[in-house]
Amino acid sequence: MAKWGEGDPRWIVEERPDATNVNNWHWTEKNATPWSKERLHQLFVDFKIAQSDIECIVEAVDKCSGEATVNNRKGKLIFFYEWELVLKWSGRLLNNSKLSHKGKLTIPNLSEENSLEDVEITVTIDESNDESETLKQFMYNVGRDSIRKQLGVYIKELKEEYSKNLILPKKGADGSDATAALTQDANNAKNAAQKAASVTASVTASSKASSNPTGVGCKLDVRTLSMTEEFHCNANDLYNALTKPDMLTAFTRAPAKVDAVRGGEFVLYGGNVLGKFEELVPEKRIQQSWRLKNWSSGHYSNVVIELEETSSSTMMTLKQTGIPASEYDAMRTNWHRYYWHSIKQTFGFGSSISDAL
Repeated sequence: MAKWGEGDPRWIVEERPDATNVNNWHWTEKNATPWSKERLHQLFVDFKIAQSDIECIVEAVDKCSGEATVNNRKGKLIFFYEWELVLKWSGRLLNNSKLSHKGKLTIPNLSEENSLEDVEITVTIDESNDESETLKQFMYNVGRDSIRKQLGVYIKELKEEYSKNLILPKKGADGSDATAALTQDANNAKNAAQKAASVTASVTASSKASSNPTGVGCKLDVRTLSMTEEFHCNANDLYNALTKPDMLTAFTRAPAKVDAVRGGEFVLYGGNVLGKFEELVPEKRIQQSWRLKNWSSGHYSNVVIELEETSSSTMMTLKQTGIPASEYDAMRTNWHRYYWHSIKQTFGFGSSISDAL
């Protein structure tokens, strides 16, 4: 035990003129959240992505939720940031400038735990047609890398600029020691920034390497599927079968996670089928971003289901765009087997009352 007036120097906070964090022993923190939100808006609003005869623009940051802090502990800089972003974008084919198509880019996992290559970016469109699907593929193949480049700029600036003067010179240090401390601070930030920049450069190089003369990058070969099916029930019953958790659980024979609201997510068949509801019109229309678990990361097809009730049945029309070509044949078979046939078998929607009599 130390005598009165003495003490273990490891536990003594020395006095200094500014009365702050001598020897950088204590945990100090800067809140970078307000700055980050402003900077992310600056980086993305009106950000243009163009190539050949395609032009897309990020029009607005629809959602920017999360936080960012920069910390110093024992002279070591530690960065924490976690963001969920939703960007609104529009695009057009320059050879048909009168038509503009809109969509969203969703970034759910921008954090220090994920490298830029691992940041998930989901591309969706508001309405599906041949032109909008071309733009969606462009944003998937080329636009995502441009977005990652902007995210890299944010990370670089956070580490390089926002950490300045977080590490302070020690008490009693002469001019050379103080300069050395500040130099070390700058070097730490510079090294972190260079690491972020190198990741950005690799992403950009990957983007350039994957581009081809058509201007749409390494284009994923996709197909469009259309089918019509008759169900002997009213439109409301069929709509419920496709949106109600208990009915989906019944015909898929597996627990179903379903949030049937605009922007709500669904997970079916043990996680093998997943996506998001883009539009819901009760008894009339269901639009989804839809994918299989084993598809390329971030790639979603667009599914539009339209219901038309007749005097004795309901006609269901499905159009699915953006199906990977290798999955096309199996997709048609599986819609029939695991959706339409199973619904009819489970709920008795396959035969009319007159047929049963």
